[in-house]
Amino acid sequence: MAEQQENLHWSFWLGVTFFVLVIVTIISFSWFLNNKMSSEESMPVTSIVIGGEMPFTNRQDIENAIEDVNLGNFFNVDVNHVQQKVAELPWVYSVSVRKKWPNELKIYVVDQTPIALWNGDFLINQYGKAFQADTTRLQSALPAFFGPEGSEDLALSNFVNLSKLLKFSELSIDELLLTERHSWQLTLKNGITLNLGRENKIERVQRFMDVYPQIMKTKEENQQVDYVDLRYDTGLAVGWKTAENKQRA
Repeated sequence: MAEQQENLHWSFWLGVTFFVLVIVTIISFSWFLNNKMSSEESMPVTSIVIGGEMPFTNRQDIENAIEDVNLGNFFNVDVNHVQQKVAELPWVYSVSVRKKWPNELKIYVVDQTPIALWNGDFLINQYGKAFQADTTRLQSALPAFFGPEGSEDLALSNFVNLSKLLKFSELSIDELLLTERHSWQLTLKNGITLNLGRENKIERVQRFMDVYPQIMKTKEENQQVDYVDLRYDTGLAVGWKTAENKQRA
């Protein structure tokens, strides 16, 4: 009997000791985990990785745009806020932002693709949308479009179609004008202006291309084609110019 009581006594204290050890272990692990999480939450963003398709926007532009964003706490950095800041840059078309643990912010930027100047103060992108940006960053000259507000997409689509046609005669558009009455006028890079009117633009440009070689053959040595008026059901009118004056033929 005494031996059984002694065994129960030791079993009881062993159980208590084990229970205490479990409690201490849980408390210690919780303390360690809490300290680790607190330490990680206070870690700042120390690496900003910028990539994408950026022929016009540079790294300094992006860093300046997000200089007021608090990057002192990795977990609290709002990627939507960073995205909004970068998207406000004039040359940026789209931007995505994500965080990479433990201290990295990744920013991917795609710039606008400028197709033409628009009304002197703006540019048009490949989707026919007008935007305003520093044109001194352009790497090559662009054609100039002029037209009523809201006609950007119409101007671009006609530019694309007419350019494809003129390319067969090795000609290209330098300036495109759409008047308030929706009359079209093109100025080619060789200086010739084509008055197309409001209708049948493709047919009228084709008519010009058919007679263009003949027009060039008939010009005199000191003459240059000023304009070709194609606003007729059939035929056309050619205006000539010299260094001093112009005459209609």
